Amino acid sequence: MTKYIIRRLLYMIPVLMGVSLIIFILFNLVAGDPSAVLLGKNATARQMLEMKEQLGLNKSHFAQYVDILKSAFTFDFGRSWATKQQITYMIKQGAYPSLCLTIPAFIISTILSLIIALVVAFYRGKGIDLFIRFVCIAGMSISALAYILGFQYFFAFKLGWFEISGFEYGFPNFVPYVALPGIIWILLSLGPDVRFFRTIILDEVYQDYVRTARAKGLSEMTILLKHVLRNAMIPIITYVVIQIPYLILGALLLESFFGIPGLGGITLNALNSSDFPVIKAMAILSSVIYIIFSLISDILYTVADPRVKLK
Repeated sequence: MTKYIIRRLLYMIPVLMGVSLIIFILFNLVAGDPSAVLLGKNATARQMLEMKEQLGLNKSHFAQYVDILKSAFTFDFGRSWATKQQITYMIKQGAYPSLCLTIPAFIISTILSLIIALVVAFYRGKGIDLFIRFVCIAGMSISALAYILGFQYFFAFKLGWFEISGFEYGFPNFVPYVALPGIIWILLSLGPDVRFFRTIILDEVYQDYVRTARAKGLSEMTILLKHVLRNAMIPIITYVVIQIPYLILGALLLESFFGIPGLGGITLNALNSSDFPVIKAMAILSSVIYIIFSLISDILYTVADPRVKLK
């Protein structure tokens, strides 16, 4: 296990080098001259030259790539072009509001989805199964914007049950501000999560070991909870763990519409203002987090199923 973890961590080096190269190509070569984007069409040659020197764009392409590569390993992303703040400080400040929203909503939606999936798997083919599947598909067909605007208008503006926008640091001060976007997150997640978990569980229900367990006289609930769920954990772990990096990066739409100063809002503001250093930092951060949690999911496989050996 130790050798496997060390090897996977070493694999991160070439992966990050490749990711940094792709980010460099996208933002420095494909996207055009950032100084022209920032100054506009009417900028003079002198202004563009001064802007390039100020932003470090007058360096060679190789030197600029090395800067991006260095930031991927040191997490020193420099300063934002728009706010002039240290990007690392901006990420630290934005992580707290994002996690206050995403972690509770994610945990509740995952547990609730798994319980519902077990129920529909137990009553597969019956009325409750058909009804829940219909509700899931109907819920997935509605746009996220419709949920946000509808809930914000009715529950926050009309009824006054929740705060419309804003955020306060410290527990429980932030709860009224993240409650409504958290409920929307859960509703948006239930449809795809329940359908995925149901499919995985039913794949196991029709295996030979389940028929053997029934022949031994075990109850359907015992089979479902003790045997089926355990064997279905590997794809469930993969599905759940791979979503965690997106929690850290925030919920862009929810944070934007509810005025939550999280990482999603920071990313959206950077996109609107062509703040390339922040966009690059978020791209690199998401890559690093994704690689780390991919490794964590592999390790959890051995916990869920001792037959799995990491080599």
